[in-house]
Amino acid sequence: MTAPPRTVADFIGWTERRFAGAGLYFGHGTDNPLDEAAWLVSSALKLSPHELEEHLEDEPTPPQQDAIRALVDSRIRTRQPLAYLLKEAWFAGLKFYVDERVIVPRSLTAEFIAERFQPWIDPARVRRALDLCTGSGCMAIACAYAFPEATVDAADISEAALAVARINVEHHGLSDRVRLVRSDLFSALKAERYDLIVTNPPYVAQVEMAALPPEYRHEPALALASGAQGLDAITRILAEAPAHLNPGGILVAEVGNSAERLQEKFPAVPFTWLTTSAGDESVFLLTAELLLQHHATFTSAR
Repeated sequence: MTAPPRTVADFIGWTERRFAGAGLYFGHGTDNPLDEAAWLVSSALKLSPHELEEHLEDEPTPPQQDAIRALVDSRIRTRQPLAYLLKEAWFAGLKFYVDERVIVPRSLTAEFIAERFQPWIDPARVRRALDLCTGSGCMAIACAYAFPEATVDAADISEAALAVARINVEHHGLSDRVRLVRSDLFSALKAERYDLIVTNPPYVAQVEMAALPPEYRHEPALALASGAQGLDAITRILAEAPAHLNPGGILVAEVGNSAERLQEKFPAVPFTWLTTSAGDESVFLLTAELLLQHHATFTSAR
């Protein structure tokens, strides 16, 4: 018979075993039961992830143990992403408030924000940036930290999502540098121009939407679904972006599982696919000049 959990490390192991046996899906900030267990326990103990290791031999108090068990039971019973249960997510090393009005931050673009998109752009020349389809505001806020001399627009079609983004902008003390804009892609941005545009738009194809695990069904479909091939939003963005980029500017976009379909749709376009540390290549970069060069192709595909 297994001894009941006693230390923080014990509770992480106990949680991992519960998660592993429950058929959960991991893809909202973690990709395995151990990492999700560590996140849950650290949050229940009011610790940040980087503080957890030094507390592994601590013994949680009875109320803390109750909190851990309740969160584990809720995660298994509801199949909600853990971020919604905790009302928190981590992106680019920063903590954000999240709830079901926004998708859980998980964009692979975080790695490239940390690198300030070098060598494709000189960080010193980034004075205006745009996060299109901002959701929780995580990428806009991460860009504001990465480019301290820049002002950042954070645009989203969803007023509910912008309400969440406002919580995060205020929490990070960036209200003077991050402007929230309700906009259907570029529609409300008129003649605004930027040195950098980042976007994690909807990119899930119709057939993929129907097959999503239960965890994803708690997220707003508006932020996921993008037509039959998953390319409706990104095709519009490619067609409209040239009018909003300064010379020498760049567009960086994540398209997930639709990357191959995007390349097939635009075979003549020399997308630069950025490789993450894990080897993923679903984030592309295009310069303002290349967007202009292929503008007719993008426009005709809308």
